[in-house]
Amino acid sequence: MEVKTKVIVGLGNYGDEYAYTYHNMGFMVVECLAERYRLDFKQKPKLHARLAQFVTENGDKIILAQPWTYMNLSGICVAELLSFYKINLSDLIVIFDDIDIEKGCVRVRQRGSGGTHNGMRNIVSVLKNQDFARVRIGIGKPPEGIQLGDWVVMNVSASDRPLIAKTIECAADCVQDWLNS
Repeated sequence: MEVKTKVIVGLGNYGDEYAYTYHNMGFMVVECLAERYRLDFKQKPKLHARLAQFVTENGDKIILAQPWTYMNLSGICVAELLSFYKINLSDLIVIFDDIDIEKGCVRVRQRGSGGTHNGMRNIVSVLKNQDFARVRIGIGKPPEGIQLGDWVVMNVSASDRPLIAKTIECAADCVQDWLNS
């Protein structure tokens, strides 16, 4: 069996003020995975990321990544990770929030456009390819009277916290299923 290196990229914004916002679903999922595997993230300035790593029972190296760029420049980090670790697109999965999916829903796709998510659009643009897996986490449309840009950087409301916590766990399960496929 061939040993591979796989990278799991969770999109989000760095900084404590964004830690539990709707736009940080990707960060939250990789943090959930890090907790499951008892890992700590380390800052890797050269790769514009925080990384945590482990090796599976079959010898695959798994890298959990949080881009340390602005969301709209996530492609810089992803391209650097793929190049540095010599990772094929088939061994990349990106996790991100999606306003076009009902809050609390998780969708896994093997390929697709960047949709309405600027971070994903940037990744697709920089890689010049959209043939990689992704986990889309529904956060729904902004409530009436709230602009999209304000909505995604709002802290998850108290009423949404139980649903979001379950959704993060579900998305982490999906990623683990992907790792085992």
